[in-house]
Amino acid sequence: SMNLSKHCSTIRNIKLIRAWLARSASGDKTSLARIEYLEQAVGNPKRNVDTFIHSIDEDHPQFVSALSRGFSILRCFEHGEQFLGNQDIVRRTGLPKPTVSRLSFTLSALGYLEYSPKLEKYSLGTAVLALSHAFMKSNDVVTIARPLMRELAAYTESAVMRGAADGLRMVLLEVCQGDATFQLKLEPGARVPHGSPALGRADLAARPLHVFEQRLTELREDCEPGYWPKIRAGILRARQDYENYGFCFSLGDWNPDVFAIGVPMVSTDRSRVLTFNCS
Repeated sequence: SMNLSKHCSTIRNIKLIRAWLARSASGDKTSLARIEYLEQAVGNPKRNVDTFIHSIDEDHPQFVSALSRGFSILRCFEHGEQFLGNQDIVRRTGLPKPTVSRLSFTLSALGYLEYSPKLEKYSLGTAVLALSHAFMKSNDVVTIARPLMRELAAYTESAVMRGAADGLRMVLLEVCQGDATFQLKLEPGARVPHGSPALGRADLAARPLHVFEQRLTELREDCEPGYWPKIRAGILRARQDYENYGFCFSLGDWNPDVFAIGVPMVSTDRSRVLTFNCS
């Protein structure tokens, strides 16, 4: 009965979303302008996507291995640790210790890492935050969508999120909480799986078939074998739901307490996909 109740709640939210869009478009000129801007910015949600998020080809003549290694060091801090030593970074990246030492020093000199002489370890530097701030400020969709997302979250009493793919994970760009009694412990910048939340499934559903199949292969290799059959079935079902309804579901697949719907929005130049979900 609990699952049925959650399913009915999800269907009710879908109807509320449609009603909210209709109300905004018919009675609120500001909301209508925002919606029209978003449609121009992101384009048709079923547009083919084939020009971005390609798999890394380290043999490409334009690929700079040294730069890639530097970014791999910064990614070591994604799990929330404040300080990491060179030996910690060596274990996580597989890079030789002399290489890690040189790159860590360089990143520290540039402000992307900060060195603690007392701990003899590194932490992220303020230059990383400056890049994040620049990204958010320069992203028109972020600015335009935020008030609409907040209104939708309050109207549906749910959590509304926006995200984008980052490798085999999704990065949250915005989180709007609309239910004071149930707050998802997620913040902008957090990373969630690609295959089980509605946010990630919506991203996969927007990909053309050859990219979609490539992502399935990569996700299978990254997943624990015992979990893959269920995750794969959910991804395939979500892709079919997107074809049928224009959105997809995650009904307790990622978190038993979270039932969500997701929809992709593709830029007009096909250079990026942003996904939205309501849970």
